[in-house]
Amino acid sequence: MDQTNALAGQEAMPENNQSVVDERTSASMESLLMEEGLSLDLPKAGEFRTGIIAGITATEVLVSIGTKSEGVISGKEKEQIPAADLATFEVGKEISVFIVSPEDQNGNVVLSYVRAREEREWKQVEDLLVSGESYDSKIIGYNKGGLIVPVNSLRGFVPASQISVLRRGDTSSEATPDQKWAKMVGDPIKVRVIEVDRERHRLILSERSALQETRETLKDRLLDELKEGSVRVGRITSLADFGAFVNIDGADGLVHLSEISWEHITHPNEVLKVGQEVQVKVISVDKDRKRIGLSIRQTQSDPWIKKVEGIKEGQLIEGTITHLTKFGAFARLGQDLEGLIHISELSEQRINHPKEVIKEGEALTLRVIKIDPERRRIGLSLRKVDSPAYADSDLKAIAADFIPMKAAARSEASPAA
Repeated sequence: MDQTNALAGQEAMPENNQSVVDERTSASMESLLMEEGLSLDLPKAGEFRTGIIAGITATEVLVSIGTKSEGVISGKEKEQIPAADLATFEVGKEISVFIVSPEDQNGNVVLSYVRAREEREWKQVEDLLVSGESYDSKIIGYNKGGLIVPVNSLRGFVPASQISVLRRGDTSSEATPDQKWAKMVGDPIKVRVIEVDRERHRLILSERSALQETRETLKDRLLDELKEGSVRVGRITSLADFGAFVNIDGADGLVHLSEISWEHITHPNEVLKVGQEVQVKVISVDKDRKRIGLSIRQTQSDPWIKKVEGIKEGQLIEGTITHLTKFGAFARLGQDLEGLIHISELSEQRINHPKEVIKEGEALTLRVIKIDPERRRIGLSLRKVDSPAYADSDLKAIAADFIPMKAAARSEASPAA
């Protein structure tokens, strides 16, 4: 009777209590396995696993992940898989998957290939951040702040400040994003990962940092190839108070301020601009310090030489005193040429300061006593204007001027034909 009642009781057990029995049975089985040193490999939401493709249909991909039932990639999830990846899927292939849910309404484990792929790619960019290695990609878009560059399927951002100067050129800060970046879409680009933030889905890249690595390699090679005195063509990459940096075959050299122009300038931007192509002469190569010295002015003829072509040592010349110093006075000769009268050449008598014998703005007849093309200097003298040592040369100069003047006078006096 008791046995019959027990059976009747079992038959009368409500169906909603069946799940409780199943859970207890499952728990008992798990406890038994643990006692034997074994365990159930139950999937958990949020896990990443490696599985084997067990089947492929038009609507889903079945993946064996070591559980009692196969996992399923289906519906919209399957549609999001890149076509190139999906084309490689075949039964028996190993793939990484993400556990979306350990069980759906049909009892299947819900999987995501795209989430697993994204996880793998975030891990790759984190590795790139640590290693500092560069990555070759292509510009696919832009916004007002910079360029959009993918790293695998992740969208990376290259801020304007991290775009190479060579690529930016001399783009005006007032230009629109379309004017700045549109023409760059589709261009190849080498970048380095400089920031990774998974939570904010933020991936920041730098072209300048990647090119710096490249430039170091190129510079080593260039230092071995360059010879002092050789002339090369380069492009201005940046300007500083002390000079301009010029890129030659991917490596930068410095044109010091004094080597930019034959004329006096106070800043390189007076005659140069970023992105400008220039011809330079190699004037120094320091392999130990990895420095390349360049000159722009030495590739051009010195205008000063042309200015002094009509001036000879010993001749008399008119000059106007421009300013006085303790060691002498400067005199302007013509429109844009200047000479120096040393204090010892101002008077036969010893003086302590030029102001004792001359003043600024005073026009004087001076004698040229030295022309120094190397230092681009003209030495003048006031005390030697009437020196007997120059008497013969003065007479010859007067005679040379007199003969053409006399001939011109005769020509004017002769009757017209």
